[in-house]
Amino acid sequence: MKGQQNTDFDRIADAIFYLRKNFKTQPSLDDVAGKLRLSPHHFQRMFTDWAGVSPKKFLQYTTLEYAKGLLKETGSSLLDAALDSGLSGTGRLHDLFINIEGMTPGEYKNGGKDLSINYSYAECPFGKLLVASTPKGICYISFFENDKKVFQELKSIFPNATYNQTVDMIQQNALFIFTHDWSQLSKIKLHLKGTDFQLKVWETLLKVPMGKLSTYGQIGEQMGNPKATRAIGTAIGNNPVAFLIPCHRVIRSSGEFGEYHWGDSRKVAMIGWEAAKTDLVNRNDL
Repeated sequence: MKGQQNTDFDRIADAIFYLRKNFKTQPSLDDVAGKLRLSPHHFQRMFTDWAGVSPKKFLQYTTLEYAKGLLKETGSSLLDAALDSGLSGTGRLHDLFINIEGMTPGEYKNGGKDLSINYSYAECPFGKLLVASTPKGICYISFFENDKKVFQELKSIFPNATYNQTVDMIQQNALFIFTHDWSQLSKIKLHLKGTDFQLKVWETLLKVPMGKLSTYGQIGEQMGNPKATRAIGTAIGNNPVAFLIPCHRVIRSSGEFGEYHWGDSRKVAMIGWEAAKTDLVNRNDL
């Protein structure tokens, strides 16, 4: 089943790439299914199972018009408006509280010496993940194609740590975010290696609710550094915890989605998936 899930994501990623490239023509179900060499019926069912909405509805969320609409509806105060609107209720991400604890200066300097890190490989709707944790919290989550390469990337961050390939409750709790049942989440803690500035950027990203977007400039305003957009962009690009620290929710002020460390199509998929899921929850609450 896991292998099938990954295959389905690859197909969905291809579909999203096609939709993103051709959104101005609003391609039909037959058009997209034909590109994937699937029957329209099979593609519709597979896509709906994965995203929770039809391809047509998903397209509305993954075009530049959606992003521009979000920015236009709240103007320069998008971040504040998003926070004010909140995501209340037991099934919402608002109930998830994430606490960041930075490495001590000694831990930062010695590359994780005397630090014990557990790591494991997992799968989610967006592909394969490597998840790593210390006794204090999650220290690394990354999408990957090559398990050996991603493990070496983890080791480059903490070159002197001791590594154990094992699944622990900290990792399992973090991965519950993909089950959509956020009411079952306990407090998730993050144990990160970064400068004070990086930690502040990552902490600010956590305030962008699911289904909402922000820009680099608005993140800077929230931090009190409106002119530090370039440094903020660099810190976002160095985010060591995929999805949980939602750097994918930051787009350009023009409304373009921009680049993403783990793949542009994956970023578009996450934005559309979150918007669709949030929309479903909102309609169910009516």
